[in-house]
Amino acid sequence: MRFTKMQGIGNDYIYIDCFREKVEDPARLSREMSDRHFGVGADGIVLICPSEKADFRMRMFNADGSESEMCGNATRCIAKYVLERGLTKKQTVTLETGAGIKILEMRVEGGEVRSVRVDMGAPAFRPEEIPVLLKGDRIVDHPVSFAGLPLRMTCVSMGNPHAVFFVEDADRFDVTGIGPKIEADPLFPRKTNAEFATVLDRSHIRMRVWERGSGETMACGTGACATLAAAVLCGLTDREAELRLNGGNLRIIWDEKTGHILQEGPAAFVFDGEW
Repeated sequence: MRFTKMQGIGNDYIYIDCFREKVEDPARLSREMSDRHFGVGADGIVLICPSEKADFRMRMFNADGSESEMCGNATRCIAKYVLERGLTKKQTVTLETGAGIKILEMRVEGGEVRSVRVDMGAPAFRPEEIPVLLKGDRIVDHPVSFAGLPLRMTCVSMGNPHAVFFVEDADRFDVTGIGPKIEADPLFPRKTNAEFATVLDRSHIRMRVWERGSGETMACGTGACATLAAAVLCGLTDREAELRLNGGNLRIIWDEKTGHILQEGPAAFVFDGEW
């Protein structure tokens, strides 16, 4: 089976062209291929598939084999893949995901995709939409405690669940210690991604992420979108900001007219291989 490894600001996945390849057990395959010691090494695998509703369909599986609704960084990589590998000639394509259909707009120079802007849709805030087992219309700046550590939490769904925490210094925060405890807490029936962010000014945020099923990763596109939404709800930033993640930066815009969040950033090939 042929595969391609790609990364979006360090969020690395193994991409499989299911127009040409057949994957019988993607959960098992993701566990085996994602292993950084005995496999290829990645945050998971992404299947690029035919769709009856859009130009393409994506399915993504985390490193532990669990399936996620979608991934913002992966959507940008898919855009680069389908154009540069000849699956489409269009510079704007639609992508079916577990979180709905996304629109991918590519900036192309000399036949190469330089960056991709993704319409991530509107964030959701109702507890049952996330889901989180707390009462209220929205969970914004809500006091909580995990493993005895007091924090304030804002919950957002970008088609997948996010719990955002604004902390004094994201770089020094114990993400790997507290992240897995939050991910698996009974408050979250489908587990959750956890973002730990420090607002630098009204248009810059430093963010680290503990991803559901993968651990701390270099970046998370949906997490960056959720973090900006949370920052706006908490009155900490404007509706457009640069999110500084471990692997690089993303420009996030929460459009006031449409209510949709736009995410823009790069995507890159790493290597092709055979499994």
